[in-house]
Amino acid sequence: MRPRRETERRKSHNTSSSKTQQQRQPWWSLQRNGGAAAGGVGIVKSNIFKEILMAGQSRKWMILVATIWIQAFTGTNFDFSSYSSSLKLVLGISQVQLNYLATASDLGKVLGWSSGLALMYFPLWVVLFMSAFMGFIGYGMQWLVIRQIVCLPYFLIFLLCLLAGCSICWFNTVCFVLCIRNFPANQPLAISLTISFNGVSAALYNLAVSAIDSSSTSLFLILNAVIPLLTSAAALMPILRQPSLDPLPPDGVRRDSLIFLLLNILAVLTGVYLLLFGSTSFDTATARLFLGGAIFLLIFPLCIPGIVYARDWFRRSLHSSIRLEGSGFVLVDVEDLELHKELLSRDNSMNYGNASVGHLFNNNERPPSTLSFRHKSGYQSTAGCCAAIVGKGQLAMLGEDHTAGALVRRFDFWLYYVAYFCGGTIGLVYSNNLGQIAQSLGQSSKTTTLVTLYSSFSFFGRLLSAAPDYIRAKFYFARTGWLTIALLPTPVAFLLLASSSSSFALHTGTALIGLSSGFIFAAAVSITSELFGPNSVGVNHNILITNIPIGSLVYGLLAAIVYDSNVRSNINILRTDSIVCMGRDCYFLTFVGWTCISVLGLGSSVLLFLRTRHAYDHFEHNRSTQLY
Repeated sequence: MRPRRETERRKSHNTSSSKTQQQRQPWWSLQRNGGAAAGGVGIVKSNIFKEILMAGQSRKWMILVATIWIQAFTGTNFDFSSYSSSLKLVLGISQVQLNYLATASDLGKVLGWSSGLALMYFPLWVVLFMSAFMGFIGYGMQWLVIRQIVCLPYFLIFLLCLLAGCSICWFNTVCFVLCIRNFPANQPLAISLTISFNGVSAALYNLAVSAIDSSSTSLFLILNAVIPLLTSAAALMPILRQPSLDPLPPDGVRRDSLIFLLLNILAVLTGVYLLLFGSTSFDTATARLFLGGAIFLLIFPLCIPGIVYARDWFRRSLHSSIRLEGSGFVLVDVEDLELHKELLSRDNSMNYGNASVGHLFNNNERPPSTLSFRHKSGYQSTAGCCAAIVGKGQLAMLGEDHTAGALVRRFDFWLYYVAYFCGGTIGLVYSNNLGQIAQSLGQSSKTTTLVTLYSSFSFFGRLLSAAPDYIRAKFYFARTGWLTIALLPTPVAFLLLASSSSSFALHTGTALIGLSSGFIFAAAVSITSELFGPNSVGVNHNILITNIPIGSLVYGLLAAIVYDSNVRSNINILRTDSIVCMGRDCYFLTFVGWTCISVLGLGSSVLLFLRTRHAYDHFEHNRSTQLY
């Protein structure tokens, strides 16, 4: 028999331990045990806390919609082809000089690190408005030039294009950070959804110009300057009222997954709507009607979270006997939510760059220390002479962080760099030249349609980049394999454009290139994070996208040289203040060259897939073992 003091001491210790454990339990667990612990009072307090938490959770969806608005109206580089011919005419410059202006806009992406530096010293909303005012100055001054209100030297126009391109990069960084902070468990889904809307900017601006004055191409520049500033003002209130990060209960996980699914369905409907009505010329009244419909589709996502939360409130209030818990489309492992909260606390120490998206792993993944695996000896391809290339220096694990020095020494990185350089970047250069391509083929009136077509299919490609995260439970394929599949349409499109100058070939090729490049742009962040580490993704992705201004300069310069050489040798020219090349030969050699380059990129992506396939397979096997 124990002494009484010892018994009381043990009892007191057990009581305090029980209270400590109860405090550590999530609130949804306390709700289940509340009846035994404190009767009805505990349940009432739990329900009140649940209502407060739900109100906070609803604010994060307002932030997501705000980032959608920002992305939808800040992809202003996509409508460059809509006014480039007029800019070339007013400035009286050659095609090579016009290409330098397009390169300046893309060169702004190299300055992505500056946005991360700004976030270290200024609040997020201040950086947002700094981005807006950079675009306002960059595009606004160009509008004054194209309207011949002011006259500026070519070098200053180059700097204005650089400033405008830098503003786009800063907007992207703001959106990435908002998604990381507010959706720690669904970062890939939130980011892929929001950046997808960057692809519809050209279609939205085309509708806006048609609704005002379709004959004035200078309207694109003034709208590029003003609308992002107005959008930033509209998004200010949700950003200032960011909710605190709280772990989600199981029903919250199902609710979030359902909302993401509904938002993606609505995004597809928005893309189809803009493709149908944004690529066709209408009278002013009809264009205004369709523009109103597009704005409604952008505002409507605000209602979806409210509908889902109202449904949950209705079920709880009326104690419905019909259980709908299985209707959610669960994309997140509930046990990982506390882990994501812990990871998110490190965000302040991360280097936010142009694509600093933190810990972008698939939703069910563990941190690098647990999700990685060691390369097993003997696991190499034995495909003849390719065995040495495929097997030498393979990645030992997924998610292992690489410094900048280690990154540039990786053969896999350069394969990835070449695949991006010869795939996504070449598609972007094609979009910059769409105005001159359509003009040389005698289809200047269809420039707006072609720009909208590229923009819309780029949007669909970005949405498709999230498909691996949705179907991974039923069908798993390495993300580098999806990259290879996404690169396939590009050489097919350029071969079609080289073989035919028909309107059908031009429209089909533009759609295929937009679809391919859109997928690559959206998937690149996740691939960089998986292959070279989530904590270094800010620096590493900025190194990767240096290929964009390089490709814009090289590809655009080659195209411009071919274009100008055909002007001198071709009698089919249009003489205005600047000489315009007419005929199929203006871009024939360019399309042939781009076809060969895109095939090189495809081959590089195939080799990258073969070298990383084992890493993805082993990682998925380990993940499935841990889950089940």
